[in-house]
Amino acid sequence: MANCTLCPVECGADREKNAGRCGVKGLTVAKYYLHPYEEPPICHTNGSGAIFFGGCHLRCAFCQNYEVSRGMRGKEISPSQLCGIFRELEKAGADNINLVSPDHVSHLILQALREYKPSIPVIYNTSGYCKTEALQAIDRYIDVYLPDVKFYSSALAARYTGRADYFDRAKKALAFMAQKPVVWDGDKLLSGMLVRHLVMPMCVSDTLKILDFLRETLPAQTPLSLMRQYVPMGEAERFPELCRGVTDREYHRAEDHALLLGFSRLYTQTKESAQKKFIPDWED
Repeated sequence: MANCTLCPVECGADREKNAGRCGVKGLTVAKYYLHPYEEPPICHTNGSGAIFFGGCHLRCAFCQNYEVSRGMRGKEISPSQLCGIFRELEKAGADNINLVSPDHVSHLILQALREYKPSIPVIYNTSGYCKTEALQAIDRYIDVYLPDVKFYSSALAARYTGRADYFDRAKKALAFMAQKPVVWDGDKLLSGMLVRHLVMPMCVSDTLKILDFLRETLPAQTPLSLMRQYVPMGEAERFPELCRGVTDREYHRAEDHALLLGFSRLYTQTKESAQKKFIPDWED
C-alpha cells in the first residue's frame, strides 16, 4: 500500500498516509443493514447483509451512491471490526454478506475474511473494473460474484466513468469470475455469478453489444439482471442526455434482445424501480 496498484487505476498513492484515487486510505463503512432491494436470488427471504464501503476508484457521473463513492461518508474501521459486522448481520438473519464496492479495499476485506469467514455466502458486489490478480487473492473466501458490466464503448466509458479501458478490464474480470462453481438452493444463489447491467438513457445500442458479448462468452446458465432503476443522481446534470429516466421504448428494446438471445435466468425491472426511495438512506 506504499505504492498502491490494487485496482486498474494504479494511482501509486501511499495509502498508509494518504487517500488514493479511490478517495480513502483504509477501510471505511458508510452503512450496513439487511438490504431488501437486490435481485431475488440475493435478497431472498430476510434480505442481503449489505455492507457499503466508502470511496470508489471509478468516477461514474450518474452514481446512485454518490455520497459514499466520493468518500464523503463512512467511518474508518479495522478488519477486526469488519468481522464484528459480519457476525452482527449473521445474527440478524441475513441471507448473505454483501460486500458493496469492495475493489479498492479488497486487501483489507481479505484480512477480515482470513480472521473470520461467515457461515453464510459472501458476495463480491463489484463495478467490474478490477484486477484479476486482486480477485485471485480473495477468491477462496468469495461464494458469489455480483459484477456490473457498465459500458462496451470506450468512448461512453471515458465520458461517464473517466476510464476508457473499462470494458477491457471488465471482460477479463468476468472471465475469471465465471469460473466460480454454480450452486443453487431452490431460487437462492449459494455460489457462482450473477451479472448486472444498468440500461442508460441514449445508450441502448451499447447495451445490445454488451448482451451479445455476455451471451457469446459466458456459460448459458449465468443469471442476468437487466436493470431499469436509473435515476439522475450525482453529477448527471453535467450531461443533458442523462437528465431523464429510461423510456419504455429503450428498456423494452434491451429486454426483447435479451429474450431473443435466450438467457435462461433473466431478471427484469418495471419502471417503478426508478425511484429514489429504493436508494439507501445514508442519514439513517
